[in-house]
Amino acid sequence: MVKTYSFLLIAIFCEVAGTMLLPVSQNFTKIIPTVCLTIFYLVSFYLMTFVMDKLPIAIVYATWSGLGVFTIALLGYFFFKQTLAWQAIAGLFLIVVGVILVNSFTVKIN
Repeated sequence: MVKTYSFLLIAIFCEVAGTMLLPVSQNFTKIIPTVCLTIFYLVSFYLMTFVMDKLPIAIVYATWSGLGVFTIALLGYFFFKQTLAWQAIAGLFLIVVGVILVNSFTVKIN
């Protein structure tokens, strides 16, 4: 199970890295960021295929998207100086709590 969650965390990292490169690619006009973001997304989806063999798709997608949204919001604050209202920050923390709860009661697939 450690390998499965490791793949999931790497998939989340790759998805976040690809998303963070979207504004840098300037509407896909900058070739290097565009190629890098494409590779990150492809690796993320590739790793997700292994995770979905072991965990239910609902759990995988909720974790992948929830932690991705939370991480992108944090990185957007630090790298792009984007701010969020306190309500949005509270919502992001609720997402993390939800991901933790969902993964606490996960039934693995054989």
